[in-house]
Formats: sequence, C-alpha cells, structure tokens
Amino acid sequence: MAAKHRAVLIPGDGIGPEVTRAVVRILEAAAAPIEWTEHLAGIAALEATGEVLPQATLDAVERRGLALKGPCTTPVGKGFSSVNVQLRKRLNLYAAVRPVRSLEGVPTRYENVDLVIIRENTEGLYSGAETRITDDVVISMKVATESACKRIAHWAFRYATQRHRRKVTVFHKANIMKMSDGIFMQAAERVHEREYPNIEYQDAIIDAGCMKLVQDPTQFDVLLLENLYGDVVSDLTAGLVGGLGVVPGANFGDEYAVFEAVHGSAPDIAGKGVANPLALLMSSVMMLNHIAQERNDERATASSERIKTAYNAALSAGEKTRDLGGELGTDQFADAVIARL
Repeated sequence: MAAKHRAVLIPGDGIGPEVTRAVVRILEAAAAPIEWTEHLAGIAALEATGEVLPQATLDAVERRGLALKGPCTTPVGKGFSSVNVQLRKRLNLYAAVRPVRSLEGVPTRYENVDLVIIRENTEGLYSGAETRITDDVVISMKVATESACKRIAHWAFRYATQRHRRKVTVFHKANIMKMSDGIFMQAAERVHEREYPNIEYQDAIIDAGCMKLVQDPTQFDVLLLENLYGDVVSDLTAGLVGGLGVVPGANFGDEYAVFEAVHGSAPDIAGKGVANPLALLMSSVMMLNHIAQERNDERATASSERIKTAYNAALSAGEKTRDLGGELGTDQFADAVIARL
C-alpha cells in the first residue's frame, strides 16, 4: 500500500476541536491519503505551554510541510502576537488564497459567484509595524518591497494560468498611496506584460472596486490585493455566498502550506455540537488538491472529488447546519456527507 502524506493537525480553540473531529472523520471515510500528527496553537497551547504558538508546532509544520488548522484564539491586549500572523511570518506563507463560490442549497442575493481572492500575506499595514512617538501619537508603518510585490504577482498569475482563470484584477489605492500601492500595482502590470499576456489584467481603486463587487460580483475573476485590503475584501466576498462558514482558506509559501477555517472560534457555541464544519472541510479539499498537484497523487484527487460531490449533494438536499437554515448538528452534517460518499 502506498504511503500516506504526513500532515499536522491543529484543532484550535472554541468550536475548533469539534469541527476538526468531524472533518477528520469525513476524510477517513473518503480514504484520503493523509496521516495526522496533532499539535496545539492558540488558547489551548497557551494553557499547556505558556505560548500561543509553541516551537514544537512550528517544527512539526516545517517537517511535514502541510497543516490543517482550526480557528485559533489569540488573547487580546495581553502582548501576544496573532497566531495567524506568526505562522505566516515564521513560515514565510506569503500567499493567502480564498476561493469564494456560490453553493447550491445556500441561497443568497447573488448567483454564479466564482471568485478567488489572493492576498499578499507578509507586508503592508496588517503586518503590525507600529510605534508610539509621544503619549498621544502612534504611527503604523505600511511597508511594501518590490521583491514581495513581484513575488505575489507571479504567484497570482501562475495560479490563474494553472486553474484556467481568465482575468486578474488588482485592487489598490495608488491614487493616494502612490508609492506603496503604486509599487504593488506596477509589479503586477510588469509581470502581466512580460510573462502572462495570456491572462487579462485590470486594476481598480479599492473603494470603487468594492462597490462594483456588490453590484455584480460576476464581473471579477481573480482579485489580487495587498495584506490589509485582502483581509477586508476576502470577508466581504464571503458575505456574497453565505458567510465565513462556507468558504475555505489556505496560506502558501515556497516550502510550506497551511489550510485553515477562516471563521472565528465562536466560544459562545463551543461544546454544543451545532458548529458548521463545512469551511474546514472545504479547506481540507484544498489540501487534497494541493497534494495531488505538488506530489502527483491520484488518490488525493479521487478523495477530493468524492468529498466535494458529497457535501454539495447534502447541501442541495437541505441537509445543512443551523447557520445555513438547516437543522443538523456538527456530527449529523458529517454523517450526511459520509452517507453520500
């Protein structure tokens, strides 16, 4: 029997362990070729080790190259850096990817939404480079380097080409931030002109772009954004298709990839068995597709297709969790997917 791919499982906090268990159960039922090693991050790690992101967890991801992460909580106002920001910086996960698609069985105001948000993950205001100048003055620094801007532009156009997408649109505010957003937009323009003329390219000032998104999201395909803009727009577009509970997420670098639920840990419903595992399940499908592409494993492709077909069928049949208007709990939804594999 062929060896399985070893990956790190980070259950996270709040509803994280519940949705993680459900997803692992579905993956096992679908014969996904993954072998897990479990590690902690967030509040659970803080209580066990005194750190929100222990070195042992980082070391494990570096050894395996892959991780699936549930939602993690970082204590606010206590001096701890965000688990997500630490992971991205320390593993150089510079490309955040969030596919946003309409799902049959999840009715919204919009139909036929099919977007991919690609976000530069290491620079910009979101990186948190702040300093206090005086008692009443704080400066936040927006850092943009040509190398990082060029790197994410290459990544986005290569992704669009590999996935047979038609267009990349850069959202920016270069009319005001002429240097930082200017270098981001110019890097994308040059990469398009010199290396990827096969992909249509356009840019839009971000406020006007957001207005166009809510008017008609089908006019866009792949959106490329700097860090903070990407954080905001990825959540905005999730709202077009039903919210953070129905969209997956992944963070890629040259060596490592971390797939995650993009919603929060929802401590108010933790332990009640009502959380929706779909977002993390969809992220695990992204992981399987990554394994199939990077490691040429047809087993991963087969498992991915089976899971995607099964959860689409369950949603279409009205077998949904309460947040989507259904009546199923976490484990019941997992059972419904497994029954349709």
